[in-house]
Amino acid sequence: MTGTMETMTMSDGATVAVYHAQPTGERRGGLVLVQEIFGVTDHIRDLCDEYAADGYEVLAPALFDREHPGFEADYSGDGLARGIELARQLHPFDLSLKDVQTCIDTLAPAGPVFVVGYCYGGSVAWFASTKLNGVAAASGYYGSMIPAAADEEPKVPVILHFGRHDHGIPMEGVEQVIAKDWPNATVYVYEAGHGFNSDRRKDYHEPSADLAKQRTLELFRANGG
Repeated sequence: MTGTMETMTMSDGATVAVYHAQPTGERRGGLVLVQEIFGVTDHIRDLCDEYAADGYEVLAPALFDREHPGFEADYSGDGLARGIELARQLHPFDLSLKDVQTCIDTLAPAGPVFVVGYCYGGSVAWFASTKLNGVAAASGYYGSMIPAAADEEPKVPVILHFGRHDHGIPMEGVEQVIAKDWPNATVYVYEAGHGFNSDRRKDYHEPSADLAKQRTLELFRANGG
């Protein structure tokens, strides 16, 4: 682990933990990395460190700190149930967007800022491209809220990654997003299931994860990073 857990005051005055990883070598830009429902886990911190190694200064806010400080869970059982409760019932989604905006604003003075998110964070990344300010480009992985919000046109380049065999996000919904054919949006479908990017999950699919990461880095570099 190369980053550190710090605290940040958000727009509502709440103090939230943020994992902060400094770039290795030349700084390519800032990156807000948005968690799954399971919190800022060791997997999320590893991802932050990987992007830092690619030259990005990374902030990953612990979005559920107001409701459950320090929440980290595995992918099953009570942890899964608590993550779902936090994401769907206890934590206002709009607050997640506001916290991401605070992180964007923090990084922006030093150069372009990008957003990447996974699962819950994948949905946040989509809304970052349609609603938030100061985003150069965004990459969203298997965000279940995206199909229902496909009518919102992205303001900045965004790429989306879905697994064809994701039982939680039917392909009909993904095809609705594709059919919108927004000029700024590109949708990629992988022969994988939900969570294919995480090597902690049973649905981890290394070829898909590697390709999605390559596409994400290419997107960032094509838009100022």
